[in-house]
Amino acid sequence: MGVLGAIAKHLDALIGPGAMLVYPLYASIRAIESPSSLDDQQWLTYWVLYSFITLFELSCWKVLVWVPIWPYMKLLFCMWLVLPIFNGAAYIYGNIVRKYVKIGGYMSSNYPESQRKVLEMMSLDARKSVERYIDRYGPDAFDRVIKAAEKEARKQ
Repeated sequence: MGVLGAIAKHLDALIGPGAMLVYPLYASIRAIESPSSLDDQQWLTYWVLYSFITLFELSCWKVLVWVPIWPYMKLLFCMWLVLPIFNGAAYIYGNIVRKYVKIGGYMSSNYPESQRKVLEMMSLDARKSVERYIDRYGPDAFDRVIKAAEKEARKQ
């Protein structure tokens, strides 16, 4: 086997730090500097998931020692999370985290109670759009929109 066998046996140790730490660190810095929030979401989610993996690994190390393919499973999963072709972290955020975790629990007290109730039912993206609408046209315009929507809902 020789050199190739040693490389194959320690592939996770050779590729792992670059794939799981160096590239995500570089991409996170780029995301912070970019105006878009989509890449921020990808990399924040990655770091949260990586932290969970690390905590799991630290907590269960006595069991994981007996699982010979664990380092390779971890490497593959982290590469799926990291690589732009897959965007696994964004996928997990959009399909799991956003469904089951209440996002944006804080609501500004500047809004009347009726508007706060409506805003709390919205997704974070919709809430941001509505808050921009209120800032632009005023709270009375938003009240008219809510009343028109309630009127339409009663018709059906």
